[in-house]
Amino acid sequence: MRIALFATCIVDAMYPATAKATVRILERLGHEVVFPAGQACCGQMHVNSGYLKEAVPVVANHVAAFDIADYDVAVAPSGSCVASVKHQHPMVARACGDAALEARATAVGTKTYELSELLVDVLGVTDAGAQLGSYFPHRVTYHPSCHGMRLLRLGDRQSRLLRTVQGIDLAELPEQDQCCGFGGTFSMKNADVSSAMLQDKAANIESTGAELCTGGDASCLMHIGGGLSRQGSSTTTLHLAEILASTLEEPASVTGEVRVSTGKALR
Repeated sequence: MRIALFATCIVDAMYPATAKATVRILERLGHEVVFPAGQACCGQMHVNSGYLKEAVPVVANHVAAFDIADYDVAVAPSGSCVASVKHQHPMVARACGDAALEARATAVGTKTYELSELLVDVLGVTDAGAQLGSYFPHRVTYHPSCHGMRLLRLGDRQSRLLRTVQGIDLAELPEQDQCCGFGGTFSMKNADVSSAMLQDKAANIESTGAELCTGGDASCLMHIGGGLSRQGSSTTTLHLAEILASTLEEPASVTGEVRVSTGKALR
C-alpha cells in the first residue's frame, strides 16, 4: 500500500523518533510511506477550547494537504489527533456551514487510522514479534489514552500488539482506564485537578515496577513522564511505535535520547 504519514505537531516537534519508528514499521511490512508536505496542526486544541471559528482554516489546511495526496490510507501515531480528524473536522465544517469542506473532511477522516488500528485491522498484524521482528527485553506497563479508548474505540489493539513483542515483560497497570490528567489545554486551565490525576497515574505506574510506561499518544506520555520525573522516579516513557520498531539488531534507546516532558527533561 501507499500510506500517508500524518506526523502530528507534538511528534514532529518533540518526538521525531516516534515518526521515524512508524515509517520503519510500515516499510518493514513492504509498504511505501509518503509525507504530505502541507500538513500542520489538526486543530484539536482550538476545538477543545471552543474556538470553532478559529479552527476552520486549520481544518481546511489539513484537508487540503491530505485530499490532494496520492495514497491509499493515512496513519498517525496518535489516537487524539486521529480522533480529531475523524470526529472534529466534519463537525467544525458543519458548524461553519461549509458543506463542501465537511464532505472533504469526512472523506479524509475515513481514510485516516491510528497506528495500531491500521496494523491490526488493515494490515493484518497479529504477532509483532513474528511479523515485525519486534524485540524489547524490558518490563513495561501500558497506559491507554482517553481519545483512543473512548472516541476511536481501539479496545485492546495496542496491548495485544505489545504482548506479542519478543522479550517484553508487560505489567498490567492498575486503574488503566483512568485519565492521566493531560487533556491538552485542560492541564493548564485546571492545573490542580490535572496534577492530582497525574499523581494517581504515576503512583499506579510505579506500583508495577516497570522500567517505562508506553502508550499511543506522545502528549499523554509527555505529561506522565513529567510527573514521574518530578517525583524522582527512574521510570520513563516510550511511545508504542518505538517499541514495535525495536529489533534485536536495532534496539530502541530507552535512556540515550532526551525525552522532553512537562516540567523537566528526561534522559
